[in-house]
Formats: sequence, structure tokens, C-alpha cells
Amino acid sequence: MRLVSYVSPEGPRAAIVRDGEIVDLHQNEPALPTDLGAVLAMGEDAWSFLRRVEDQGKALGETVRLTAPIPKPRKVICVGLNYADHAAETGATPPPEPVIFNKFPTAIIGPEEPIHLPADSDEVDYEAELVVVIGRSGRRIPEQEAMNHVAGYMCGNDVSARDWQLKKPGGQWLLGKSFDTFAPTGPYLVTKDEVENPHDLGIRLILNGNVMQDSRTSQFLFSIPRLIAYVSRVCTLEPGDLIFTGTPGGVGFTRNPPVFLKAGDVVEVEIEGIGKLRNPVAAP
Repeated sequence: MRLVSYVSPEGPRAAIVRDGEIVDLHQNEPALPTDLGAVLAMGEDAWSFLRRVEDQGKALGETVRLTAPIPKPRKVICVGLNYADHAAETGATPPPEPVIFNKFPTAIIGPEEPIHLPADSDEVDYEAELVVVIGRSGRRIPEQEAMNHVAGYMCGNDVSARDWQLKKPGGQWLLGKSFDTFAPTGPYLVTKDEVENPHDLGIRLILNGNVMQDSRTSQFLFSIPRLIAYVSRVCTLEPGDLIFTGTPGGVGFTRNPPVFLKAGDVVEVEIEGIGKLRNPVAAP
């Protein structure tokens, strides 16, 4: 099942994509909320309604603009150095525990929305990532139960101002990762039942038609269950929370010469079985 959010005259709405058509959830099943995060919060109660909409719902019959599937997540959790090939290209020793940071939710944008280059940075980089969407609340979740808390997966781009992240005093990871528009996600939330093995998916980043990152999630140093168990030792994970699971090798700042985003670029994140997320790059 591919879930999306789209722009309507009444505001953001949740829908299913069926054979390329948009099927609004609330219009077809009033018991379902208009917000996709609220649908996820219904847990198992939502599934019978969702399946009925997928099978019998009436499509909109018009073209709509998609937004980020989860437009306003409460938490955007990110993992650093979670691919063996990325750790190798940066010269870093693989960490013994996950390296966790976060982005502000105001960085979230959807497909086709522009990544705006900030006036305060000259070194804006790309990072293709598999994003895990939490579907069930929990704290101190045992690793063996962690996948029960996953709703599905999205493509994501952990856009990063390297001059802030790496060259500011102390390293401004949070601010360097949190400029507005620095967290594109989408176009779909693919439910976990559609993904046989999230730990063996092809993942690529394409910049202006050129493949810059090309790897597989089998390069993960820490599995999705390990990440969920680790983070939930500290905070309660809630429906709609996002976990960016790290990026593979091929990022711009490790290249010789470095490759940074510029106005007019087009960045695409493509993940096997999940979809392709496309975003243009715009001046400040």
C-alpha cells in the first residue's frame, strides 16, 4: 500500500495511490482522519478501513500536488555513519553504537519542492537515505519486537550544510542539518507489508542525471530493530516519527574535487521498491 499526502482546498489530505490514481481516505471512509499521521495513530484499527479504500474507494479523477507524506512529524531522528562504505570513504572507524542526531521538523518538504540553498552556507551536500516511519508508540522497545512498531518506509534526503556541520566550533550538526527544506521525503509511504526485506534494498542518488551514490541497505552497520531499540531507550517513539537510517558512500564532500549542490541542480533519491524522490535546487 502506498500512502501519500496531497494539497486540497481544505488543506493537506491523506490518500492511497492505486494504479497511479489518488484515492482520498476520509472522503471514502469518514472514520479515517484527513491527516496521515493521525491515521497511523489509529494503529490496527485503521487497517480494515484502508484496505476497503484501496479495494473500493473512488479516485479523485484529477491531478493533485503531493506533499511530504508526514508533513509535520514530531521527531526527525537521524543516524550518522550507518553504512560501511560511507564510514570507509570518510576515514572514520565504524562506531560501536549508533550515532544519533536530529533535524528540526521545519526542514521537511515533499517531492518536487525546491531545496533552497541558504545564504549562510557554501557547502550544501546530498545524502540519500531510507526513512523508517514509526506506526506504534513505545519506549524501551526490545529489539526483537521493534519491527512491530514500524508503519513503513520512504525515500529521504538528509541535505547537509557541511561548513556548518564540520567547520563551526564544536561542529553544528543540528543546525547544519536543519536549514528549512533540508529534509525532503516521499513521494510515498510504502507500508512495511510491501517490503520483504528493508535490509537489502538498492539505494541511489542521482544528481543531474549522474549516479553519485549507488549502494544497498545491506551495508547497514546497525539494523532497523537495533536503531529503534537504541533510540527508544531515551525517548518514546510515536506514530509519525521519522528515522533517517544513514547514507551510503558517494557523498559530495568526500569527492576530489568536492561536489556541492548549486541552484538549478536536480536531485533524485531512488530506493528499490520504495520509489523515487525528486527535488530541484534553488537559490536562497
